[in-house]
Amino acid sequence: MNEFVVEPEYEGERLDKVLPKVIDGYSRSYLSSLLRDGEVLLNGVKVRPSAKVKEGDHVFFTIPEKIVPDILPEDIPLDILYEDADVLVVNKPKGMVVHPAPGHYSGTLVNAVMYHCGDSLSGINGVLRPGIVHRIDRDTTGSVIICKNDAAHQSIAAQLKDHTITRRYLAICRGVLKEDELTVDAPLGRDPKDRKKMAVVPGGKHAVTHVKVLQRYQDATYIECRLETGRTHQIRVHLAHLGHPLLGDTVYGGAKNNPYHLEGQCLHAWILGFVHPTTGAYIETKAPLPAYFQHLLDTLPKA
Repeated sequence: MNEFVVEPEYEGERLDKVLPKVIDGYSRSYLSSLLRDGEVLLNGVKVRPSAKVKEGDHVFFTIPEKIVPDILPEDIPLDILYEDADVLVVNKPKGMVVHPAPGHYSGTLVNAVMYHCGDSLSGINGVLRPGIVHRIDRDTTGSVIICKNDAAHQSIAAQLKDHTITRRYLAICRGVLKEDELTVDAPLGRDPKDRKKMAVVPGGKHAVTHVKVLQRYQDATYIECRLETGRTHQIRVHLAHLGHPLLGDTVYGGAKNNPYHLEGQCLHAWILGFVHPTTGAYIETKAPLPAYFQHLLDTLPKA
């Protein structure tokens, strides 16, 4: 069992707010769950997460050892857009999770690339995310780059950080956008009302999405979105912020935002461009539209 003594600066604060300030590497929600489970004691006594602390209080805590199941290769077909000794770009289908997580330890893109690549994957992100340098949502289709070695991973990660990777998405949003082109520059962070969601919030992370109208329909707009930054759920939140959530996105558009009974948001990672980590050449791939997306374009009522 570990222990720390409450410093004067935390006098009168809630214990669940003090814990993430003192214990690095864990979220407040996770540490609060340990409190509820009796893994955190205040002066040797189990207390509520809202309990106030005083200077000199002794906090005892135990972080249970995480049990990570074996992540196994699985013979899942891959739609390969580009591959060489350093990188692999695949067209991810709708419904596939990129990397394993609680509840999804099989059937993920990682399981598939482990089978395809064998031991040739970057280990920087550990056993749960070998080769993974970025991700797209489960119900977003399209291009994902996989790094086969650590040098490639570091190069692609640096390009992502510098916002120099080309990422252009195709999407269909609700309603008719008036402008032919527009830029959404709105900071993103955790939704204070629902921590599982993102939202436009003051003081959030800088986020910019460039939007171009490709086709207008009676109550929908086919758009291209170019990411200047790459925040979690960025396109989905920015379009919802405009009042035009993506078709099928019930998380950010509400339960009625799925008139065509789609499996999640209508969003496709179309173009991915990057500087090759070894040759320095610019590589650009295009992922063809999935059948459901093309069918929707062909059947939506024209404006």
